[in-house]
Amino acid sequence: MVQVTGLRKTFGHRVVLHDVNFAITTGEVVGLVGPNGAGKTTIMKALLGLLATDAGNVRVLGQPVSVNTHTVVTQQVGALIEHPAIYPFLSGWQHLQLMAASVEQMTWVVQALQMQTFIRRPAKRYSLGMKQKLGIAMALVKRPRLVILDEPMNGLDPQSVKRLRHLIGQMAGEGTTFLISSHILSELEKIIDAVILIDQGEMLLQRTMVQFRESARQSLVVRTAENAQALRVLLQAGYPVAQRGSNLVVTQPVALTPLLHTLLDAHIQILKVNQHQEDLETVLLRLLAERKA
Repeated sequence: MVQVTGLRKTFGHRVVLHDVNFAITTGEVVGLVGPNGAGKTTIMKALLGLLATDAGNVRVLGQPVSVNTHTVVTQQVGALIEHPAIYPFLSGWQHLQLMAASVEQMTWVVQALQMQTFIRRPAKRYSLGMKQKLGIAMALVKRPRLVILDEPMNGLDPQSVKRLRHLIGQMAGEGTTFLISSHILSELEKIIDAVILIDQGEMLLQRTMVQFRESARQSLVVRTAENAQALRVLLQAGYPVAQRGSNLVVTQPVALTPLLHTLLDAHIQILKVNQHQEDLETVLLRLLAERKA
């Protein structure tokens, strides 16, 4: 669906993209993540043919994309980049009329995002969340083959976020490909199949979520009635353990049963045991910290 090869972009003397390479397959939901200023929006604009690049190639559905060649984008791609382009005196329905091929398409997306109560109001009367929904609706209304969304969850209430997640999953199941940038990693993690990490214009990794979870560090969180004594007992037994607040954290995967027997044999009452695995946000922050170390 998407093939990016050797993408490079400079603004003056500042290099904002360094030899970026990645591919996205049909029906895949991919998260594009990284710190502010990492180059995420620049990549998205290049994919849409909105920004001239200094080197590299972008292909969507096998067709080249540039500022001079982006027919495939206008026909097959929907996008919300930065802020929705909204005319204040047009209603939401009129905005969709500018984008859609049929009333059926408009009705479908209004119902899917539950916009019926405000869709015919002038957009100047919209709240931030209503404007965001309209921007998303404009990106989805033609049921494009590829959808590019930049911070789509900004301004949405929890119910709307959940509804959007469901809609993205449904469309991806029908073959639509998504590239989504978001700082709300806890929500992004629930819907993406793969993640691309960008930092300072460089692509640090592209992994499936299965690979990501396999590389996530696991730990064991234990709380006892006598943490100080439990810490001494576990250290003497050779466990990699540290005290964090009211918990003892074993920082490497270990067999649970022998550890519990070690504590019980020392007559220490166990109050809580949890197994913890790093989430997407924790792993990415760790990778970025390791890069800067």
